[in-house]
Amino acid sequence: MDRQAQFRAREALIFETAERLLLENGEAGMTLDALAAELDLAKGTLYKHFQSKDELYMLLMIRNERMLFDMLSTPKRQFPEHLGYFMLHHLHHPERTVLFHHIEERLSVTGQGIQSLFGELYHVRRQRLKIIIPMTEHYLQKIGSQMSGRDYLSAIWALTHGTAAILNSSFYQRYLGSRDGLRVVTIEQALQLPMQQPRVVL
Repeated sequence: MDRQAQFRAREALIFETAERLLLENGEAGMTLDALAAELDLAKGTLYKHFQSKDELYMLLMIRNERMLFDMLSTPKRQFPEHLGYFMLHHLHHPERTVLFHHIEERLSVTGQGIQSLFGELYHVRRQRLKIIIPMTEHYLQKIGSQMSGRDYLSAIWALTHGTAAILNSSFYQRYLGSRDGLRVVTIEQALQLPMQQPRVVL
């Protein structure tokens, strides 16, 4: 294995370990010292891959966004399948969805020296939306729905993130019953939304 391949393999392991420690311990418990110790690496070695913890968080979010983009690369999937994969990506790991959203909002206000990484994150999202929006509009036309593509995508986002927040809540977890059942019901609700005709209020 050449040096570049070793560098990429080590970076992938760093990101996987950092995300696991972040999800297990939260922001306060995920220190670079703990990450270095977990990987048995010198702390200086970590700085070859990122310059600060904020930069590491941004790189983890970009990595997650690219995973979502790669889900769209299976052309044979129909829209309902793509919707299911997207929602389950978030609902099987609700702690990641909730935490990444919180970190992104915080860094958008307080982050230093990471503007270019925000640009990269938004670029990946825009590329994903260029595929998702026409796919969604085509699906809505196919089923004869009057709902706009943007409204539908916004509703999917709201359902997904709201359910992730519930699944991640220690209080609600005691009363939910089946977590898998909630995931299934949420996806079914998302699929039914465009088929429900809006009521006309006089």
